[in-house]
Amino acid sequence: MAHYFTDNRSLDENRKEHTFRFLDRLYIFTTDNGVFSKTGVDYGSYVLLKAISKEELHGRILDMGCGYGTLGIITKSLFPSSEVTMADINPRAVELAQLNCGLNQVECTTLVSDGYAETKGQYHFIITNPPIRTGKKVIYKMFEDAYNHLEVGGSIYAVIRKQQGAESAKKKFAEVFGNCEVISKDRGYYILQSRKLTE
Repeated sequence: MAHYFTDNRSLDENRKEHTFRFLDRLYIFTTDNGVFSKTGVDYGSYVLLKAISKEELHGRILDMGCGYGTLGIITKSLFPSSEVTMADINPRAVELAQLNCGLNQVECTTLVSDGYAETKGQYHFIITNPPIRTGKKVIYKMFEDAYNHLEVGGSIYAVIRKQQGAESAKKKFAEVFGNCEVISKDRGYYILQSRKLTE
């Protein structure tokens, strides 16, 4: 079976447009077979967006595991002076993310990247709705690698459901960063934030 976190361009195309309203702005997203949450924006991403909309994000922002671009595009519209990069291992998802930037009139950089392999430099913020189905080995490496790709003083924000390991992810973040805070909870979704305090 082809998963959304692999190169699955061999799947038949079935593109569809969905709308999503957030903070009084209507967004349009084109989705397709083989991408995460193809029927519309998932609730976890919504909870993460609600949380970061109350923060003061700036500078270079990375949407890791961007899918068709929901988090990165809306973050760019919330913080227009920021420089947003969206990365995903799935070429079909990245192609859609680029398309959706145009549909929503925002400028972001998109990368096909296995984890942080193709990213350059460090970021002030990393946001992620991690691919839980890949298992702890994959997502914990994503958390570990985030440390070296954040500026000192920068933060990573992640959404994870309680029933899919939010408490153990919190412990992992605390192990890697020395800190982890639950900044929001909604319907079992936890928004975790860890800060990089030292090099």
